[in-house]
This record gives sequence, C-alpha cells and structure tokens, in this order.
Amino acid sequence: MALNVFGEKLIECSSDPLTGYYRNGCCETGEDDSGTHTVCAVMTDEFLAFSKMRGNDLITPRPEWYFPGLKAGDRWCLCVSRWLEAYHAGVAPRVYLEATHEKTLEAVPMDKLIAFAVTN
Repeated sequence: MALNVFGEKLIECSSDPLTGYYRNGCCETGEDDSGTHTVCAVMTDEFLAFSKMRGNDLITPRPEWYFPGLKAGDRWCLCVSRWLEAYHAGVAPRVYLEATHEKTLEAVPMDKLIAFAVTN
C-alpha cells in the first residue's frame, strides 16, 4: 500500500484530469519512475508558465501521451525536482499532503511541504 507524507494511505490526487505516473489518479511511484512524480499539487498560471519556460510544457494537450493539458486549478502529480526548482524560483504550487507520496520527504523537508499545504 502506498503511503502519504503522514505515513497514512495515499489518497487520490486527481481523476479529472487523470494524473499519476501510472495514470491511476494517485502520485504513486516505482523504480521505473525516474522523475519521481510524487507531489500532488494544484496548478497555477505562474507555475505552468515557469514549467513551460524550463522546457516542460504542461499546458499544451498531447493526446498521443493521453495528456489533456493543464490549467490553473487542476491537480497534478509533479516531479519532486520540478516542485523544488519552482520553490527556489518563488513559484511553487500549493500541495495536497494527503495525496503526496512519502518518497517526497527524501527530497523536501516536511516543514516546506506544510508551508504550501492546502486542504481538500
């Protein structure tokens, strides 16, 4: 069973749009997930523009990858490294802790996550 940053059962991040490395709605990870898509975040226009500027366009739909394109307000499982990069640039999106995988804590201290926490 996948656990969140509280050591509890990982809850769904989003089914619309369907997110997760495994496209199951959860920010689960495994050895094949080299990007560590473990942070359940709510998208903002500022973050989406930042990500596009950094070479990862999350706005444009890519049907061949079953990717609908994101807009502000969507929840999405982000790579922990991209969230940290955005944090250092001052544009990190808010985080749903109950849906953020415990592996995130290997790269991001809990106090940083709590500072960006939102509730369902």
